[in-house]
Amino acid sequence: MPSMTGAATEGVVGPEAPGDAGPAVGAPAPPAAADTPRFPVAMWAAIAVVVFSPTLLTDLFSTGAVENWATVFLSLTLQALPFLMLGVVVSAVISALVPSSWLARALPRRTALAVPVAGLAGAALPGCECSSVPVAGRLVHRGVAPAAALTFLLAAPAINPVVMVATAVAFPGRPEMVAARFVASLATAVTVGLVWSRFAHGDWLEQRLAAAAHHSHGRAFVDTAMSDFLQAGGFLVLGAGLVATLQTVLPRSALDTVAGGGLASMLALAVLAVLLSICSEADAFVAAGLTQFSLTARLAFLVVGPMVDLKLIAMHAGTFGRRFALRFDPLTFATGVVASLVVGSLVL
Repeated sequence: MPSMTGAATEGVVGPEAPGDAGPAVGAPAPPAAADTPRFPVAMWAAIAVVVFSPTLLTDLFSTGAVENWATVFLSLTLQALPFLMLGVVVSAVISALVPSSWLARALPRRTALAVPVAGLAGAALPGCECSSVPVAGRLVHRGVAPAAALTFLLAAPAINPVVMVATAVAFPGRPEMVAARFVASLATAVTVGLVWSRFAHGDWLEQRLAAAAHHSHGRAFVDTAMSDFLQAGGFLVLGAGLVATLQTVLPRSALDTVAGGGLASMLALAVLAVLLSICSEADAFVAAGLTQFSLTARLAFLVVGPMVDLKLIAMHAGTFGRRFALRFDPLTFATGVVASLVVGSLVL
């Protein structure tokens, strides 16, 4: 990015002279404890568990608990892995062969029409949530209305065919769950796009996208597939492990208390979706394992997760600016929960 390069080189006047004895006057002093080793967060968490809840470790590592944990973890991971791989391959093919300029030319000029068309285009051009962010950035860079580009950003990872098939496999015999996910996700994406087009200020969205690198189709395919699979696969394993741990360690009564809370249970799973940051091709299998919760609460998990999670919030801020993320992500979260509540009460 030219602006970042300029910022990085600003004030650099040349190599340090041999006789320089220290930093220039006015230069910030280096941190005093830069080399001091620090405990990672995971280490502090492990210490807290050992000190404050030693019985938790005893329960977790008993023979029956280990078997139950391994069964839940492996079943979720093995069921979701083929769909994750399929989604990564499809996303990589589209990234390598379908230029963002094609979608820019296909969208109507009027924002009110471009927003729903961009939402439906998410079903025709599937991709994971990570790949949809730079695609949306390219669309804005090419002159597409920001509201339409953001609608595509939300819809592409949520209603594409791979996600719908994975949802049908994760919830066998419940086609209404597939329909509810499609309708609630599309409604969320279009609503957010229309609201953004009506109320957003122009300075809320910054252009921070670097110049596109020109690679061969084969190189672009391999790079995209490897990056998406390694990142999404790690979050899938994390999500499956957390669900298995919840099912194994927490008392059934504790989960039942949260699960039976109506709107509270929806909010709990929506927040869990944000924290887990699971790839949309695999999140249906994690939701299917949360059997204590209602279908409507699990619908909120499936609608919010592909649109707002920790990695996406960071990507939104990095691509469009912090002011954008502070407004766009809470709007999307709230709209996703409301759409899940309405659609779930009508369909499920």
